[in-house]
Amino acid sequence: MSAYEENESKLMRKAKENPFVPVGLAGFFAIVGYKLWKMKSRGDTKMSVHLIHMRVAAQGFVVGAMTIGVMFSMYKDYFAKPKETEKEAQSK
Repeated sequence: MSAYEENESKLMRKAKENPFVPVGLAGFFAIVGYKLWKMKSRGDTKMSVHLIHMRVAAQGFVVGAMTIGVMFSMYKDYFAKPKETEKEAQSK
């Protein structure tokens, strides 16, 4: 298996383990693309202020997606875990 195929499968495996990573990346690129497109009609706003707002919005979306992903993972691991039956516990 080539290094490219290995990296591709690793990315897909990580995306399946935590589906909020691709959502965070997609949101980041969507916000940056939208803000860059809107840059021509920013009015009297300075370029530096516009770029700071773009960065804060994109980072906020990524942090929010990561937070939701961690909370979902914790829910799956601690609350939605099926209870072991007595026979399964004895067989271990």
